[in-house]
Amino acid sequence: MDSPNRAQVEYWNEQSGPKWVQRQTALDRLLVTLGTAAMDRLHLQSGSRVLDIGCGCGDTTLELALRVGKEGAVLGADVSAPMLARARERASGVATVRFLEADVQTHRFEPPRFDAAFSRFGVMFFADPTAAFANVREALRPGGDLSFVCWQQLAKNPWCLVPLMALAAHVQLPPPSPPGDPGPFAFDDPERVRRILEGAGFTQVRIDEHAQRLTLGVNSVDEAAEFATEAGPTSRLLKDVPPDVKSRVFASIREALAPFAGPDGVRLDGACWIVTAQNPG
Repeated sequence: MDSPNRAQVEYWNEQSGPKWVQRQTALDRLLVTLGTAAMDRLHLQSGSRVLDIGCGCGDTTLELALRVGKEGAVLGADVSAPMLARARERASGVATVRFLEADVQTHRFEPPRFDAAFSRFGVMFFADPTAAFANVREALRPGGDLSFVCWQQLAKNPWCLVPLMALAAHVQLPPPSPPGDPGPFAFDDPERVRRILEGAGFTQVRIDEHAQRLTLGVNSVDEAAEFATEAGPTSRLLKDVPPDVKSRVFASIREALAPFAGPDGVRLDGACWIVTAQNPG
């Protein structure tokens, strides 16, 4: 794909995408309620047309399809071919859903325009987020709604920070990325998010805090440690680590997660922003 987000396209096709497919059930379990909280902010009706940005393996696309009914339509867009393949498998036979391999920053969507655009942690990876959201706004009808959920800063997300700090005992962490660089926490500054959306032409921008416990593993601490080493920032840093070091990392992460185990699984706090805006037309 010829894209200004080439590095992200390669990453989500060659590295992270296949891992997300492998861990799809656990990742959906981790994120489902956060996505639902953002989805509830949309004014969806039977027959609505919705764009799902960074749809991944299709969990949110299918939920949106349920909400708009058999008269509606949902288009899930993503750059990751492996994840879209899983999404198409899951949506087989659902006539109101289709998927598109495309970079939402640059892809020109065909009319008619969408009534709403949504994303569950799929909008933090654009090289030029203002251009990307301007393109999304062009795809919306006048008065169309935007709603997405994105992470607050790493320090407020122990579900990610605790395994990362356990990893740091064995692997030197890279220096922090410059503020705003594409990545999971690129939208941690709400005022920057507001500037991006208003710069893209959106109005009525609202950014609300949302925090809750997230489940890393249901059955055991081992399950949670496996998840932590196979998904997210920790897994990326383990890519070229020798097997013996990986074993020590796993043991340290397991030890760090053990205090968070309870009758409902291994659960840690997570904090995000729920962002809504409108296309004024």
